[in-house]
Amino acid sequence: MKEKIFKIIRQLLTIWGGISLLGLILIGGYLGYSMTLANKNIEDKATKSDVRFVLNWCELGDERIEKVNKSYTSGRSFTGDHFDAYSIKISNVTIDELEKQNNSTGQWYRCDSLPKILNDAVSFAGSWQHETPWFPTEKKIRTKDFYVYPWSIYCNGISPSGVQLIFINPKEKTVYYIDAEM
Repeated sequence: MKEKIFKIIRQLLTIWGGISLLGLILIGGYLGYSMTLANKNIEDKATKSDVRFVLNWCELGDERIEKVNKSYTSGRSFTGDHFDAYSIKISNVTIDELEKQNNSTGQWYRCDSLPKILNDAVSFAGSWQHETPWFPTEKKIRTKDFYVYPWSIYCNGISPSGVQLIFINPKEKTVYYIDAEM
């Protein structure tokens, strides 16, 4: 009787071990695939619904989106490093509307007069120009024509290591979004 119980237990443990091994192989295969072959840069594939969060975050509202001019989504590294950027054409926005907005989550800042941390964040964002030549240069952004809405700025010490910034040029009715982390 004892031998029969041990034999059944051994068979159950063998089956459980096989299932566990198969699970580990499947998980390892999925992780390997998602970090290599499936981890690609995607350009100009974003739709209005993919970018509507940008205008909702800064409380302008996604109903203003006319079209996505350009988009870039990088592959993700294992550590989370990435770079995403969008250029969005909107129907309307006024400078008065931007300057009056000061809510619980943030406010718009004119790019020719920024606080220190936001100034550093804009410099960090400008360092990604090689990935998206269509994105305005840092020199062009730092004019009275552009406004920035800081959604988040991550720092190592006092230097930005990641940003989520929303830029707007009211004259061109264009919103630019950057999400970069390294």
